[in-house]
Amino acid sequence: MSVSRITVELFYDVISPYSYLAFETLTRYRAPWNLDLKLKPFFLGGVMKESNNRPPALVPNKASYMTTDLRRLSDFYGVPIKPPDFFLDFIMTKSTIKPQRFLVALDMKYPQHLEEASRGFWKRFYQDNKDIAEEDSVAEVGRAAGMQEDAIKDALAMIKEDEVKKALLENTKLAVDEYGAFGAPTIVAHVPGKPEVFFGSDRFEVMAHVMGKKWLGPKPAEAAKL
Repeated sequence: MSVSRITVELFYDVISPYSYLAFETLTRYRAPWNLDLKLKPFFLGGVMKESNNRPPALVPNKASYMTTDLRRLSDFYGVPIKPPDFFLDFIMTKSTIKPQRFLVALDMKYPQHLEEASRGFWKRFYQDNKDIAEEDSVAEVGRAAGMQEDAIKDALAMIKEDEVKKALLENTKLAVDEYGAFGAPTIVAHVPGKPEVFFGSDRFEVMAHVMGKKWLGPKPAEAAKL
């Protein structure tokens, strides 16, 4: 008897390193847990505003802890993460509205590139320590994701269109209003009965329990060989 797939929605913003960890973990578990993984780009700035939350980097003690936490989690998950020296300046003076709209545009018209482009923004920012806010930076991510130049140009034009702006707003409102999001990542597992909402990148063992799955650690492919 076939086991039905479980739909899991990942609401994320590429400025969030914890979203990066959740993204890589869920893509690794897509086959072992038989997931129908839905990537849902939202705008973290809007989530923070609507939920009256503050970015952890703006709370001194949280920011200090976050540095140590990310170093440990990077090693644990096997996902290289090193925030750039300009991280605080970026979140104070720039925005991820363009990359997030770009990802929404890909989801709408070029879905085959959504996953790799999402990964590309995180790698560019947290590994290469390069800008992701400007259109030229967004285009570079598109190229690295294997997109053709005409598709990149089209997707960049789409980020200025009302349809894409509305879609990003709808993803953001859905996360906040329907699922009570207050930060990123917000993960929604659609198990029988009701959606189960999880925040952060450190609830996968509990998530596995709720879904009736087995948690094999952060690297399931390696664990399966043991």
